[in-house]
Amino acid sequence: MIEILINRKENEKEIALVENSKLVEYYIDEENSNRKEGNIYIGIVKDIVKGMQSAFVDIGAEKNSFIHLKDILKKVDENKEKIDDNIDINNIIKKGQKLLVQVKKDSNIQKGARVSTHINLPSRYIALMPNTDIVTVSQKIEDKKEQERLIKLVKENLSSGNGGVIRTSAIGKEKEIIEDIKNVEKRWKEIENAFKEDKENKPKLIAKSEDIVKKMIIDLPEKSIQQITTNNKKEYQEILKYQQNNNYIKETKIEIKENEDVLEKYDIKKEISKMENRKIWLRCGGFITIDKTEALTAIDVNTGKYTGNKNIEQTIYKVNEEATIEIAKQIRLRDIGGIIIIDYIDMRNDENKKKIQKLLEENLKRDRSKTQVEGFTKLDLMEMTRKHICSHKE
Repeated sequence: MIEILINRKENEKEIALVENSKLVEYYIDEENSNRKEGNIYIGIVKDIVKGMQSAFVDIGAEKNSFIHLKDILKKVDENKEKIDDNIDINNIIKKGQKLLVQVKKDSNIQKGARVSTHINLPSRYIALMPNTDIVTVSQKIEDKKEQERLIKLVKENLSSGNGGVIRTSAIGKEKEIIEDIKNVEKRWKEIENAFKEDKENKPKLIAKSEDIVKKMIIDLPEKSIQQITTNNKKEYQEILKYQQNNNYIKETKIEIKENEDVLEKYDIKKEISKMENRKIWLRCGGFITIDKTEALTAIDVNTGKYTGNKNIEQTIYKVNEEATIEIAKQIRLRDIGGIIIIDYIDMRNDENKKKIQKLLEENLKRDRSKTQVEGFTKLDLMEMTRKHICSHKE
């Protein structure tokens, strides 16, 4: 059973995604938050840094945003970012030029936001990518025949000059996908026209990204959300309205418990308090530690109190196995993004390493976010990446 709990306080709301009475995702959405990830702006090029093949773009924020040449040139391959070293950014954009950009990574204390002209408009069954002919499919759709069917269907219905990523929820759908393409392309046209018709030549917000709750509803499988509970009347009415306009949650029960703390359910408060802990104990007696730096997140696996049996390799494998399941859970729960390095207890058996990697990949399939497991490095460190679901505060 999947539930969404929305606990509104004075200037913020807490959002919890619960599966079978267990907390799997948790976010805080502040009303006065500076989060901009996913928003689309008219940006003005302020400075060009030729040595870095990059530029600073004013989107109306406190700090100028940053754009790289690869995020200005037309995208020709979804998985390759290599560009021709002979291209001069000064021949592509000019100081004072107006650009239509989307925030890909929010600003922090040190840096402004990272932006791109490669717009991505997520919808229920497809994420539209305007100004490219790339049509690709979610890595979570593994059936080859279904991949081919979906790609053919989407290519036949997308307007010329538009591409897209087909989402997992598209499996088995046809009419719904066609309708979804029409709706998201209409939204894109409105954004494009707003950009073309703008005469002010000033930074301007054109389109806001979906809020956390709506993004969660869009991402989750159809009919999977049994209940949404909130303690706020305005929030309740907004969700009811959203339900009326979207058939994929028509069977979801929407409930209001006005002025109550809806997170008191299932001991969720206790689970939330544990999220700040650096050390997480495993059932076997081992533990993992999670340390975040600006560049990456390091996760260390330790045997702790677990001594196991006489076979050292099996003892190590047992701890690594339990740690893998917990790591996948914690990455999702804490919304850890960027580069993640896992320092497993050293395994001599290559077959055990393969099993651990496969187990990690299988458990990460439950994550709504895009993840990529690169495997063990020469130093026996597991390397992976994950995209944030919700950007961090400035």
